[in-house]
Amino acid sequence: MLKFNIDRMIATVDRCPWSAHAGLTVPNTASLPTPPEQGATRPLYTPEERRRRDESPWTLVQGVLAPLQFAVFLVSLYLVVDYLLTGNGYAIATASIVIKTIVLYVIMITGAIWEKEVFGRYLFAPAFYWEDVFSMLVLALHTAYLVALFLDLLGSQALMILALAAYATYVINAGQFVLKLRAARLQAAAEARRDANVAGTM
Repeated sequence: MLKFNIDRMIATVDRCPWSAHAGLTVPNTASLPTPPEQGATRPLYTPEERRRRDESPWTLVQGVLAPLQFAVFLVSLYLVVDYLLTGNGYAIATASIVIKTIVLYVIMITGAIWEKEVFGRYLFAPAFYWEDVFSMLVLALHTAYLVALFLDLLGSQALMILALAAYATYVINAGQFVLKLRAARLQAAAEARRDANVAGTM
Protein backbone atom coordinates (compact mmCIF):
# COMPACT_ATOMS: atom_id res chain seq x y z
CA MET A 1 0.00 0.00 0.00
CA LEU A 2 2.84 2.40 0.85
CA LYS A 3 4.59 1.68 -2.47
CA PHE A 4 1.32 2.20 -4.34
CA ASN A 5 0.79 5.60 -2.70
CA ILE A 6 4.38 6.64 -3.41
CA ASP A 7 4.01 5.59 -7.05
CA ARG A 8 0.77 7.56 -7.31
CA MET A 9 2.51 10.67 -5.96
CA ILE A 10 5.38 10.21 -8.44
CA ALA A 11 2.92 9.74 -11.28
CA THR A 12 1.42 13.17 -10.64
CA VAL A 13 4.70 14.85 -11.57
CA ASP A 14 6.24 12.23 -13.85
CA ARG A 15 5.86 13.24 -17.51
CA CYS A 16 7.02 9.92 -18.96
CA PRO A 17 4.12 8.05 -20.62
CA TRP A 18 5.86 4.71 -20.05
CA SER A 19 6.04 4.82 -16.23
CA ALA A 20 4.99 1.19 -15.86
CA HIS A 21 8.13 0.09 -17.72
CA ALA A 22 10.20 2.03 -15.20
CA GLY A 23 8.90 -0.11 -12.35
CA LEU A 24 5.96 2.06 -11.29
CA THR A 25 2.62 0.43 -10.60
CA VAL A 26 0.64 3.59 -11.41
CA PRO A 27 1.24 4.46 -15.08
CA ASN A 28 1.22 8.13 -15.88
CA THR A 29 -0.99 9.13 -18.80
CA ALA A 30 -1.01 12.90 -18.29
CA SER A 31 1.45 13.45 -21.13
CA LEU A 32 -0.45 11.25 -23.59
CA PRO A 33 -3.06 12.65 -25.98
CA THR A 34 -6.58 11.89 -24.84
CA PRO A 35 -9.07 10.76 -27.49
CA PRO A 36 -12.49 12.39 -27.45
CA GLU A 37 -15.10 10.54 -25.42
CA GLN A 38 -17.39 8.19 -27.27
CA GLY A 39 -20.75 9.76 -27.95
CA ALA A 40 -19.51 13.22 -27.03
CA THR A 41 -21.51 16.03 -28.61
CA ARG A 42 -18.98 18.76 -28.11
CA PRO A 43 -19.27 21.41 -30.85
CA LEU A 44 -16.31 21.69 -33.18
CA TYR A 45 -15.53 25.20 -31.90
CA THR A 46 -16.62 26.91 -28.74
CA PRO A 47 -17.37 30.63 -29.17
CA GLU A 48 -13.94 31.48 -27.71
CA GLU A 49 -12.15 28.98 -29.97
CA ARG A 50 -13.98 30.38 -32.99
CA ARG A 51 -12.90 33.89 -32.03
CA ARG A 52 -9.27 32.76 -31.74
CA ARG A 53 -9.56 30.91 -35.05
CA ASP A 54 -10.89 33.98 -36.84
CA GLU A 55 -8.23 36.25 -35.34
CA SER A 56 -5.24 33.93 -35.89
CA PRO A 57 -3.02 34.72 -38.89
CA TRP A 58 -2.28 30.98 -39.08
CA THR A 59 -5.86 30.39 -40.22
CA LEU A 60 -5.08 32.23 -43.45
CA VAL A 61 -1.77 30.38 -43.76
CA GLN A 62 -3.59 27.05 -43.54
CA GLY A 63 -6.18 28.26 -46.04
CA VAL A 64 -3.41 29.01 -48.54
CA LEU A 65 -1.25 25.95 -47.90
CA ALA A 66 -4.04 23.37 -48.08
CA PRO A 67 -5.00 24.00 -51.74
CA LEU A 68 -1.33 24.56 -52.62
CA GLN A 69 -0.44 21.14 -51.24
CA PHE A 70 -3.33 19.56 -53.13
CA ALA A 71 -2.17 21.16 -56.39
CA VAL A 72 1.39 19.90 -55.81
CA PHE A 73 -0.05 16.47 -55.03
CA LEU A 74 -2.00 16.33 -58.30
CA VAL A 75 1.03 17.28 -60.37
CA SER A 76 3.26 14.82 -58.52
CA LEU A 77 0.70 12.03 -58.78
CA TYR A 78 0.57 12.47 -62.54
CA LEU A 79 4.37 12.39 -62.79
CA VAL A 80 4.67 9.30 -60.59
CA VAL A 81 2.00 7.37 -62.48
CA ASP A 82 3.50 8.46 -65.81
CA TYR A 83 6.91 7.13 -64.73
CA LEU A 84 5.44 3.82 -63.59
CA LEU A 85 3.62 3.42 -66.91
CA THR A 86 6.36 4.61 -69.27
CA GLY A 87 9.62 4.33 -67.34
CA ASN A 88 10.45 7.92 -68.25
CA GLY A 89 10.76 11.03 -66.08
CA TYR A 90 12.14 9.48 -62.91
CA ALA A 91 14.10 12.60 -61.91
CA ILE A 92 11.20 15.01 -62.22
CA ALA A 93 8.82 12.59 -60.50
CA THR A 94 11.29 12.22 -57.63
CA ALA A 95 11.70 15.99 -57.36
CA SER A 96 7.93 16.41 -57.24
CA ILE A 97 7.62 13.92 -54.36
CA VAL A 98 10.34 15.73 -52.41
CA ILE A 99 8.56 19.06 -52.97
CA LYS A 100 5.23 17.51 -51.92
CA THR A 101 6.86 16.20 -48.73
CA ILE A 102 8.40 19.59 -47.93
CA VAL A 103 5.01 21.26 -48.34
CA LEU A 104 3.54 18.59 -46.07
CA TYR A 105 6.12 19.36 -43.38
CA VAL A 106 5.34 23.07 -43.65
CA ILE A 107 1.58 22.58 -43.36
CA MET A 108 2.03 20.17 -40.45
CA ILE A 109 4.24 22.60 -38.51
CA THR A 110 2.05 25.63 -39.18
CA GLY A 111 -1.05 23.54 -38.51
CA ALA A 112 0.32 22.56 -35.10
CA ILE A 113 0.93 26.24 -34.33
CA TRP A 114 -2.62 27.05 -35.45
CA GLU A 115 -4.00 24.27 -33.25
CA LYS A 116 -2.05 25.63 -30.29
CA GLU A 117 -3.44 29.14 -30.79
CA VAL A 118 -7.03 27.97 -31.23
CA PHE A 119 -7.29 24.94 -28.92
CA GLY A 120 -4.36 25.39 -26.55
CA ARG A 121 -2.33 22.35 -27.63
CA TYR A 122 -0.05 21.66 -30.59
CA LEU A 123 -1.61 18.35 -31.59
CA PHE A 124 -4.47 16.02 -30.72
CA ALA A 125 -6.99 18.64 -29.70
CA PRO A 126 -10.31 16.83 -29.21
CA ALA A 127 -11.89 18.58 -32.20
CA PHE A 128 -9.20 17.24 -34.56
CA TYR A 129 -7.94 14.22 -32.64
CA TRP A 130 -8.50 11.50 -35.23
CA GLU A 131 -7.40 13.75 -38.10
CA ASP A 132 -4.14 14.37 -36.24
CA VAL A 133 -3.69 10.66 -35.53
CA PHE A 134 -4.01 9.81 -39.22
CA SER A 135 -1.77 12.76 -40.10
CA MET A 136 1.01 10.99 -38.19
CA LEU A 137 0.71 8.02 -40.57
CA VAL A 138 0.79 10.37 -43.57
CA LEU A 139 3.89 12.06 -42.20
CA ALA A 140 5.54 8.73 -41.40
CA LEU A 141 5.09 7.37 -44.93
CA HIS A 142 6.35 10.58 -46.57
CA THR A 143 9.35 10.56 -44.23
CA ALA A 144 9.98 6.88 -44.98
CA TYR A 145 10.14 7.79 -48.66
CA LEU A 146 12.76 10.47 -48.03
CA VAL A 147 14.84 8.11 -45.88
CA ALA A 148 14.66 5.35 -48.47
CA LEU A 149 15.52 7.80 -51.26
CA PHE A 150 18.53 9.47 -49.66
CA LEU A 151 19.91 6.27 -48.14
CA ASP A 152 19.32 4.37 -51.39
CA LEU A 153 17.36 1.64 -49.60
CA LEU A 154 14.88 0.89 -52.41
CA GLY A 155 14.87 0.72 -56.18
CA SER A 156 13.12 3.31 -58.30
CA GLN A 157 9.94 1.26 -58.77
CA ALA A 158 9.66 0.48 -55.05
CA LEU A 159 10.22 4.15 -54.21
CA MET A 160 7.37 5.21 -56.49
CA ILE A 161 5.06 2.60 -54.99
CA LEU A 162 5.96 3.85 -51.50
CA ALA A 163 5.16 7.37 -52.67
CA LEU A 164 1.77 6.20 -53.94
CA ALA A 165 1.07 4.59 -50.56
CA ALA A 166 1.93 7.89 -48.87
CA TYR A 167 -0.33 9.73 -51.32
CA ALA A 168 -3.22 7.35 -50.63
CA THR A 169 -3.04 8.15 -46.92
CA TYR A 170 -2.80 11.85 -47.75
CA VAL A 171 -6.04 11.68 -49.76
CA ILE A 172 -7.84 9.97 -46.88
CA ASN A 173 -6.50 12.53 -44.42
CA ALA A 174 -7.50 15.41 -46.68
CA GLY A 175 -10.98 13.93 -46.86
CA GLN A 176 -11.12 13.88 -43.06
CA PHE A 177 -10.33 17.59 -42.91
CA VAL A 178 -12.82 18.42 -45.67
CA LEU A 179 -15.57 16.65 -43.72
CA LYS A 180 -14.52 18.50 -40.57
CA LEU A 181 -14.62 21.82 -42.45
CA ARG A 182 -18.13 20.98 -43.64
CA ALA A 183 -19.11 20.20 -40.04
CA ALA A 184 -17.77 23.60 -38.96
CA ARG A 185 -19.83 25.36 -41.62
CA LEU A 186 -22.96 23.45 -40.62
CA GLN A 187 -22.33 24.35 -36.99
CA ALA A 188 -21.93 28.04 -37.87
CA ALA A 189 -25.13 27.98 -39.95
CA ALA A 190 -27.08 26.27 -37.16
CA GLU A 191 -25.85 28.81 -34.62
CA ALA A 192 -26.75 31.68 -36.95
CA ARG A 193 -30.29 30.31 -37.34
CA ARG A 194 -30.57 29.86 -33.58
CA ASP A 195 -29.43 33.44 -32.94
CA ALA A 196 -31.88 34.71 -35.56
CA ASN A 197 -34.73 32.79 -33.91
CA VAL A 198 -33.76 34.17 -30.50
CA ALA A 199 -33.65 37.70 -31.90
CA GLY A 200 -37.04 37.19 -33.54
CA THR A 201 -38.68 36.24 -30.26
CA MET A 202 -37.39 39.29 -28.42
